[in-house]
Parts: sequence; structure tokens; C-alpha cells
Amino acid sequence: MLPDNDEERMPVTKTLADLSKAMRDIDFAMLSTHTDGGAIGARPMSNNRQVDYDGDSYYFTTDDTRMVADIGRDPQVGLSFLGKSGMLGMRPFFVAIEGRADLVRDKTAFAEHWTSDLDRWFEQGIDTPGLVLIHVRAMRAHYWDGEDEGEISL
Repeated sequence: MLPDNDEERMPVTKTLADLSKAMRDIDFAMLSTHTDGGAIGARPMSNNRQVDYDGDSYYFTTDDTRMVADIGRDPQVGLSFLGKSGMLGMRPFFVAIEGRADLVRDKTAFAEHWTSDLDRWFEQGIDTPGLVLIHVRAMRAHYWDGEDEGEISL
């Protein structure tokens, strides 16, 4: 119960468009998977500056990673994003996404999401042997901006 002199805060509801705008400058996410032993494995992944968030995220990797094996066994994944915070009174901004990952091995899809920055990691471009595109479809997003929080079902 709140003391008499405090006002009850009304929940703030953000839309997917609001989240997209707030996430526009975030390049990296932590992609979490379930390992074969039941633990949670997390690793940083770049969204390659595809920042108009609509509930879909795309990440490149190769077939020989533990992450791909994890997703093959259990496609339920999590994405964690942290926006700019802490400078000159900026409130922190966090987004946690719960979604389902698909492993895409189609060069047409690779080309749609390829940026020249990826050449550093994959020297043969979309022809890199074992290249995989991880497509995460969000089911739920939880956000927190230091004072307000909420959840969006997608």
C-alpha cells in the first residue's frame, strides 16, 4: 500500500513503434539459447544496423557454432538489448525479447540482410562455407527505462 502522500503511478504502455524508436541506436544484443545440458548460453550478436525493429531480428554466424546446435535442439531464445544510459541524466533503457529462432541457409535471404561490415567476419561474403542466418521472431518484449516498464505481446 502506498503512503497517503504518494500518488499511485499509472502504467505506461509503449507500442512496438515506440520500442523500435528507442532501439534505433542499439547495434548489439545478447542472444541467449538453451544448451544441451540445460544451461543458458549467451553471446553478443550485431544486428548489422538493421534498426527498424518490427519484431524480427537477423544475425549471421556459421554452422559449426554451439549457438546453431542449441537452436537446432530448442528454438526458444532470448535477446537482451541495452540502450544508451548514464550520461547527463539519461535514464537507462533495457529490452528483453523472448522469441523463436529459425536457422536460414538460403543465399537469397543472406543477400537481403548482408552489409559490407560483415565482410570482416565472413571473407567470402554470402558464399562463406557453412554460413547461417539466424532469424528471431519475437513473441514477447519486456522493456524498462529506469522508471517505466511494460510488456508487449507480438
